[in-house]
Amino acid sequence: MAEALQPDNTLPSTLDTGSARARANRDALLALMTQLHGESDRIRQGGGAKAVEAQHSKGRLTVRERLKLLLDENTELLELGLWAAHDMYAEYGGAPAAGVVTGLGHVCGRLCMIIANDATVKAGAFFPMTAKKVLRAQTIALDNRIPVLYLVDSAGIFLPLQEDVFPDTDDFGRVFRNNAVMSALGIPQITAIMGMCVAGGAYLPVMTDTVLMTEGSGLFLAGPSLVQAAIGQRTDAEELGGASMHAEISGTVDFKEPDDRHCLARMRSLVEKMGQRPVASAPHAFSRIAYDPGRDAPAYPADDVYALLSPAPGASNLYDMREVIARIVDRSRFDEYKADFGRTVLCGYARIGGHAVGIVANQKINQMQTVAMGPSAGAKRIEVGGVIYTEGAQKAARFIMDCNQNLVPLIFLHDVNGFMVGKDAEWSGIIRAGAKMVTAVSTSVVPKIAVILGGSFGAGHYAMCGKAYDPRFLFAWPTARYAVMSGASAAGTLAEVRTRQMERGGKTLSDAEKTALRNEIQATYDAQADPRYGAARLWIDAIIDPAKTRDVLITALEACALNPDVPHFNPGVLQT
Repeated sequence: MAEALQPDNTLPSTLDTGSARARANRDALLALMTQLHGESDRIRQGGGAKAVEAQHSKGRLTVRERLKLLLDENTELLELGLWAAHDMYAEYGGAPAAGVVTGLGHVCGRLCMIIANDATVKAGAFFPMTAKKVLRAQTIALDNRIPVLYLVDSAGIFLPLQEDVFPDTDDFGRVFRNNAVMSALGIPQITAIMGMCVAGGAYLPVMTDTVLMTEGSGLFLAGPSLVQAAIGQRTDAEELGGASMHAEISGTVDFKEPDDRHCLARMRSLVEKMGQRPVASAPHAFSRIAYDPGRDAPAYPADDVYALLSPAPGASNLYDMREVIARIVDRSRFDEYKADFGRTVLCGYARIGGHAVGIVANQKINQMQTVAMGPSAGAKRIEVGGVIYTEGAQKAARFIMDCNQNLVPLIFLHDVNGFMVGKDAEWSGIIRAGAKMVTAVSTSVVPKIAVILGGSFGAGHYAMCGKAYDPRFLFAWPTARYAVMSGASAAGTLAEVRTRQMERGGKTLSDAEKTALRNEIQATYDAQADPRYGAARLWIDAIIDPAKTRDVLITALEACALNPDVPHFNPGVLQT
């Protein structure tokens, strides 16, 4: 019997990692990553050595010591929101990682969302970004039906900023609403109280399914001082809301444990006994096959991608996006969709860690293309890499709809300058085609994961499933730039506007003053486009090592697969 013919879908690689440009890119990116590693290590130190010593003096472990005991051996936390509140709240001494650690980790083989207060940062108090970070973690858990483990050690709302933490729909109270909604959906939630849990924050553990509490911890709506001030009653913290009281008298906690280590061991034991809720409608909605990390690895080294992009702001990075895809998909196999049409947008099917995926990516090489529509129809033109043309938008919209029809999760790889402008573009219907692509992304019901590699500018960011379009996860490389337009373009526009304003006021700027103004604007704009700025505000879930993109995507896809319920796909009215 003849052997079945296999499609020729293994991506070739022509990347010369030894070229001068590749070596320069690698050196610059590794230097940037060294800087980022240094900054992230400082963030992970939380409130610093004195605060750690104070935590230990109470017989308690630090948050990262707790996580080491909670997670399975030889596994790592995919930390989300590490950069939250970076360079914010300086007037209050800062809030490293917003005073809470969140991320995906394996506990007894089960993928869990972990939300753990860092009591070394202002006693674990909730800053505005703390609340938003916890809410983002809960949203990911809700979207993907991930069990949630809370390690509570918090003094409650940071009172000097209460007006920005307390009242709104994306503030502190939403945390408890989410607790109730997750419970109603059957998403397991277990809380370990391992320190203070006071005021409104006392509702969080009690609204979860199972509550553990260590001796020496406190759980009360009002502490002893506030109780005395409010009703004149004198009582100590243990009598008011200690572990023994809640275990023996109020009955609020389910398990009383002597210390952190015993508490975490109990939590692991409980996770190990969790069942898996059956889903009648679609027990396995998304295609996944058996995966062997050795056999199914990409054909090329992951760290080759260091050679592709220069991290310098405004760098002209032109490269073949297939080189990236070849290093993140199983066996480097990629079935490219409409390969000869709309070439500045790459679309195609692959598997990552055995999971079937559809990939939408911006192609970053300039190439010759026949003009299909507009005044120059039939002529040849150079299409600029990273720009979405009418044909590319049409192709991407159709591909996204096909993935929804066939229940294939979508991966978006961003390096986009925006949509093409000009007479040819307008005559060809670029607005109509762009609207079609944005509609397809907006109404998509399969899981969407976005990775910003380079630029992600303007409406191109929206069309490629930016944060406003509900990606399950949004990651960024250190080379990412995230703004309405590039720093150079913005500087030119804003400097011109500012110059005219000054001239109308009677002041004439010299060429040197104009250059200084432009440079000042560009520096500010480049700083705001830096991925650390976006990650500090939770626009980005994590800044990742480019060489670990595949590993991160496998974990994210594992999380997405936990929720097999997929709504009916209805793209609505499409521009045609």
